[in-house]
Amino acid sequence: MSELRFMTAGESHGQALVAILEGIPAGVDITEDYIQRDLHRRQGGYGRSRRQQLEVDHASLVGGVRHGKTLGSPVAMVIANRVWEDWQEVMKVGPYEGDPKKVTRLRPGHADLAGTMKYDFDDVRNILERASARETAARVAVGAVCRRFLEEFGVAVHSHTTSIGDVAAEVAGEPDWNAVEASEVRCADAAAGERMVQAIDSAKEAGDTLGGTFEMWATGVPIGLGSHIQWDRKLDGQLAQAVMSIQATKGVDIGGGFAVAAGLGSLAHDVIMPPDKWNGTPWRRETNRAGGLEGGMTNGEPVVVRGALKPISTLSKPLPSVDLHTGEEIQAHYERSDICTVPAAGVVGEAMVAIVLARAMLEKFGGDSLSETRRNYDAYQATIGPRTPNRA
Repeated sequence: MSELRFMTAGESHGQALVAILEGIPAGVDITEDYIQRDLHRRQGGYGRSRRQQLEVDHASLVGGVRHGKTLGSPVAMVIANRVWEDWQEVMKVGPYEGDPKKVTRLRPGHADLAGTMKYDFDDVRNILERASARETAARVAVGAVCRRFLEEFGVAVHSHTTSIGDVAAEVAGEPDWNAVEASEVRCADAAAGERMVQAIDSAKEAGDTLGGTFEMWATGVPIGLGSHIQWDRKLDGQLAQAVMSIQATKGVDIGGGFAVAAGLGSLAHDVIMPPDKWNGTPWRRETNRAGGLEGGMTNGEPVVVRGALKPISTLSKPLPSVDLHTGEEIQAHYERSDICTVPAAGVVGEAMVAIVLARAMLEKFGGDSLSETRRNYDAYQATIGPRTPNRA
């Protein structure tokens, strides 16, 4: 069995996005309808641009699946861009005759300046098309396949909006996920959700944008995924990198995160309860300030990871900037954009958490087929519990 890995390709206004996922065992049930659910959730959320109504994303499974089950070979998916018809000349793959119209107005906060310098371009479009968060549609499709695999072992991954702008939700413990999905900002705190909508409306009227924070929960995760023995095998590090890789994300914390750093050690750690309080699940804790991870390994509690999303960089009232060609001071380029994407970022965060956890599950339990992985998983689970000392 190969290591679970994925790649995406494609541009924001190109013909399609492409995703290839390698390492999923054979025998996992998956359909395009199942993937569609998460793609639909990614396109929702109050504050999104008109593009989300113009094109409904759909992932076509074109490899690695037969009769609704994975084959163990790479799973290939294509997500057609519905706006391609209007962009065929701008994004033409073949040689372009004449002088194409170039984007030269650099946008603060985007990859424009760094990308054009790095790749030696004189047209910002060559950078902005791939740097766009449109790419996350492919990640969500990959994450859906990984989610389906994790479900076979009782692992569920959810997310919710914890703040937008200066409006913060008040949620104690695991949120009500039905309430989250019913909210147009994906917030479990209904009162805070209403204020978030008002804040987005105010930002839109001002020609501005808003960021915020989003939180992922993974429940049913077994003890022992990840490892303490090398820096790159620590699962909290892998999760942090995965969430930080989401476009516009500028911060990640796990469990109590930065709040724990401000308190005492006696209030920072999770007391291990005796067996009579486990309620059928081994090694329970009184609290979960560690976010389900200790020493780079899962400890059996829910894995809780939070991301901080900066406000969208493209403003309808552009910031002052500089022209790439002339160096003169101008207004930044404006490309149709969202006002707030925090609710959607949570769905992308779910995908990234699911991908990392699926990879860790397969690293721990292996298996070229789902049945083989399940046998290994069940054998390991049977060993979890208090240890009886070995006697000579």
